[in-house]
Amino acid sequence: MRLLIVGQLNGQIGLATKIAISRGAKVAHATTIDQAMAELRDGRGADLLMVDVAQPIAQLVTQLALERIHVPIVACGIGTDAAAAVEAIKGGAKEYIPLPPDAQLIAAVLAAVSDESHQLIFEDKAMASVIALAEQVAPSEASILITGESGTGKEVLAHLVHRKSHRADKQFISINCAAIPDNLLESELFGHEKGAFTGAVARRIGKFEEADGGTLLLDEISEMDVRLQAKLLRVLQERVIDRVGGTQPIKIDIRILASTNRDLEGEVRAGRFREDLYFRLNVVTVRLPPLRARPLDIDVLAEHFMRKYAEANGTDARAFAPEAMAMLRGHTWRGNVRELENTVHRAVLLAKSPVVGPEAIVLQGATRPEDRPGAPAASGGSASGGAKAGLVGRTVDDVERELILDTLTHCLGNRTHAANILGISIRTLRNKLKIYNDQGFAPPAPPSGGEPRAAF
Repeated sequence: MRLLIVGQLNGQIGLATKIAISRGAKVAHATTIDQAMAELRDGRGADLLMVDVAQPIAQLVTQLALERIHVPIVACGIGTDAAAAVEAIKGGAKEYIPLPPDAQLIAAVLAAVSDESHQLIFEDKAMASVIALAEQVAPSEASILITGESGTGKEVLAHLVHRKSHRADKQFISINCAAIPDNLLESELFGHEKGAFTGAVARRIGKFEEADGGTLLLDEISEMDVRLQAKLLRVLQERVIDRVGGTQPIKIDIRILASTNRDLEGEVRAGRFREDLYFRLNVVTVRLPPLRARPLDIDVLAEHFMRKYAEANGTDARAFAPEAMAMLRGHTWRGNVRELENTVHRAVLLAKSPVVGPEAIVLQGATRPEDRPGAPAASGGSASGGAKAGLVGRTVDDVERELILDTLTHCLGNRTHAANILGISIRTLRNKLKIYNDQGFAPPAPPSGGEPRAAF
């Protein structure tokens, strides 16, 4: 986590900085928003801005949008200044941290923004063989293609490769190609020169230069436009980039990792992905198995997430009743580890006794007792047969709308997680939600804490 503090570094803000550092954040400082913008343009980058409410936060938000820089903002100020807190949120801050700072609150905000744990939890042999392969190839300079269904942990594995590489002491930069519109992705990757387009008021360093010396993960690379794929191929071949509006090639020294939840060979055959780029990326392929193919991991992951979310919600970790664990083991987990995490998080909130029973386990596609894994079939037919019968006579659009809205509800309104479970891009999901809203089907609101980093 790279944290940029914006404001006078004294008193309580200085203490907040020390707490963030103690929690593992790499902290930089800018006294004004102009200095902060200069830091971001020059490629020093940040995953989060913590801004003093005395600074013009609305102006900063506007400037970030104008220059196409995607980074969330939390405001901080004296806890009793309610008016300043409201003004900061209205100005575009995602969260407000009252001062003097609380160590647990700062830790929670950092965790919410990063929205990830790079700890690998596994017990199944299927996963152990994958980890062994990743660690074997990590010290090389070869490009690695990480494949697997949505939610299997591709970015977590990419972090492992970086930590085990010779570049471990350098930057690890990740960019989600599906979360950024096509017309912005080029500038995000390659940077731009002043005047390259409307709003380019200064030169900006892109992710390739920001990751110089380290590792760059191109997450969901299959969503990248074919035109940008050609530019990426040149980077892989020549290790040079051209900023948007630039005239001089810039040499870079990075290791490129790529991930996808799609069949890239199929995308090549369909003409949506360049064959030459596919072969350049596919020096080594690491395939993450779906959760249903590594059943021994379900127990250890469920217990890990139980401890994580019990602590986050200030409760004691509960044990799972045998019936509840049987439901988890029997589920198909289309959303894989991410879906399991959401399910356990929900169970922490719903459980009413010291032991998590089946009533607290809400599974996607198994809302009725007779539909739940391990439940006996209703008389006169199987549960799956009843589910199929319920689809007959309905249009594909109706079924798709119900699936998307139910998945979004299951993810507590989180668009990014829902898109990953559904196996569609965040852009596709947002377009469909706009259509449903226009039709009178209001989608669940996003979580109050904001979307994960990739969605900003």
